[in-house]
Amino acid sequence: MTNIEHDLRLRPGAINDAKEVGKIIFDAFSGIADKHGFPHEFPTVDIGINVASSFLSNPRFYSVVAEDIEGDDNKVVGSNFLDERSNMVAGVGPMTVDPKFQNKGASRQLMSNVMERARSKNYPAIRLLQASYHNRSLALYTILGFDVREPISTMQGNPISAVIPGRSVRVATESDLESCNAICKAIHGHDRNGELIDSIKQGIAKVVLHGEKLQAIQVD
Repeated sequence: MTNIEHDLRLRPGAINDAKEVGKIIFDAFSGIADKHGFPHEFPTVDIGINVASSFLSNPRFYSVVAEDIEGDDNKVVGSNFLDERSNMVAGVGPMTVDPKFQNKGASRQLMSNVMERARSKNYPAIRLLQASYHNRSLALYTILGFDVREPISTMQGNPISAVIPGRSVRVATESDLESCNAICKAIHGHDRNGELIDSIKQGIAKVVLHGEKLQAIQVD
């Protein structure tokens, strides 16, 4: 397939873009998943829109959208985000482009934009999570300088509801922040303080205890 550059304009994202951006998130992820026979990461358009709304309305997420300036209506054709909730490592994504505009240079422009943003904010490192079956995006990220660090598995199905003697699970509270960040630093080399605070406020972060000692965390 020929890679033909397309005239695009990049601008900051706004909450009014949520519907268009969310639809593109759904279409882009669903399209590549269908090609490889995997479940959809965003099962419905509404979920894509909810994700877009959440990121576009959070002041600690930088957002950029790409508009097609060759058309008459400046149609939004892609977007990217930078999670700035951490002071050490910024998180990229989701980065998505309308399937009709893929292979035309939009992905590279959207990635270059958030990477420049991270440099301007003096982040020592940036990270992203990518579906291992999507070789085109892996090739782009490699060209841009990213290194593969570790595989991550998605586990699906009904919980086994097993009880492990001596272990208990409860919803995380703000008093767990120090212990949770210590675990993150031991495993990842940096804390996840901003993500933890948001997840705790939303009531979705959980911790595993062995007696009184916090041993594991789950952040959605």
